[in-house]
Amino acid sequence: MTHPYVRLLEQITRVGGVRGAMLVVADDGLVVAESLMVGIRGAAIAALAASLTRRFAMVTKTSTVGELGFLHLQGEDGTLAIVPAPTGVLVVAVGGSDMNVGLARLEMLRIAEVAR
Repeated sequence: MTHPYVRLLEQITRVGGVRGAMLVVADDGLVVAESLMVGIRGAAIAALAASLTRRFAMVTKTSTVGELGFLHLQGEDGTLAIVPAPTGVLVVAVGGSDMNVGLARLEMLRIAEVAR
């Protein structure tokens, strides 16, 4: 049986350059739902996303920036994008260096509002 959120995640995976999307519990990095290409290590990326989000959330709270709304990491071989949802779930997108980050972000923000 397919998790209802997988259909939402597939809207992110349709964006150019996106190789996968996940909903992750922010506190412990457990995967709630995923839509990933073969070969992507979802559990490892989920743990990384949760850890990075916690650390950057602390930094933004202590600065004048406010709460963390979007985290984007760009490496030589790929991209990781994270949007925290109000419920403590993270919307995570994994992509290549060619990922359309702007469009992926819009889809992720929309899903973060629904993932309650």
